[in-house]
Amino acid sequence: ELDAFAALLLASDAQAGFQAPNAANARAQNAQKLANVGAKVLAGSLAGLLALTAGTDGALAGPFTRDDLASLTYDQVKGSGLANTCPKVNKAGAGGIKIGGLKQLSDFCLEPTSFAILEEQMTQQKGTQTVPVPSKVTTRQTYVLDGIEGTLSVSEGKLKFVETDGIDYAPTTIQLPGGERVPFLFTVKNLVATAGTTADEIAPGFTMSGPFMVPSYRTGLFLDPKGRGTTTGYDQAVALPAMQAGGDEEMFKENDKKFDVGKGSIELKVTQVNTELKEIGGVFVHKQPGDTDLGSKEPKEILLKGNWFATVE
Repeated sequence: ELDAFAALLLASDAQAGFQAPNAANARAQNAQKLANVGAKVLAGSLAGLLALTAGTDGALAGPFTRDDLASLTYDQVKGSGLANTCPKVNKAGAGGIKIGGLKQLSDFCLEPTSFAILEEQMTQQKGTQTVPVPSKVTTRQTYVLDGIEGTLSVSEGKLKFVETDGIDYAPTTIQLPGGERVPFLFTVKNLVATAGTTADEIAPGFTMSGPFMVPSYRTGLFLDPKGRGTTTGYDQAVALPAMQAGGDEEMFKENDKKFDVGKGSIELKVTQVNTELKEIGGVFVHKQPGDTDLGSKEPKEILLKGNWFATVE
């Protein structure tokens, strides 16, 4: 469960301490820039797109609606970073979308804007505490999940979403302040999210949460630097032939490669709704394990915060 972390991170975007480096400042500095070049971008100006993305942090929310992005050509989007953003709800209002009759959730997009790693730290007052350590993303602009879809149903009076398809995973790497890099497979595979309370409509303040599966960061054909793998490669380091007769217990995890499958959880909060277009969007908090290097090390817990978008029908 996300417990106190969800309440902490969903409370406000002003939690700059958990932002990716310079993200909070970049938002404020780019607000006027977005307003100035937005008209040029929507008019199809490639120069406007370049002006928009130049000097901005890679972890900023997309400023355009679904229709805005659909009106741009491939050449205008290429290299601009817009493909790594989620749309925003078009002219969001205060109304809600009736849950009765909803069967499908489509165009589900998750855009992380903050990255952290949960680590235990010793304090004099409270002893050992698990705290989120702010980290920065080192992956290029390919870490947004998009085009996810699934079924909607009502179970025990609560709306339920079951993910079935889409671009639901993205290999990503983040870096701790000390320089350590932590790879993980950002994903929501097999997500089953249930509403927090019974409700007749999806309106601002509506929440959903649930678990999902986290496949291994590495696949079966991956070989480590010593040629060891799960389905192919050597059984152990060939540079240490004497250990073939025994004595390699300390290297067992390094030799015994396995495809680890972990579990994660996510909480979604609706903050914007367009009843006419049936668009919904908001913020999310996401927790999942990191890479285990095919079972040779303990995974770190990754905590993400960001924006999401979807349509319902």
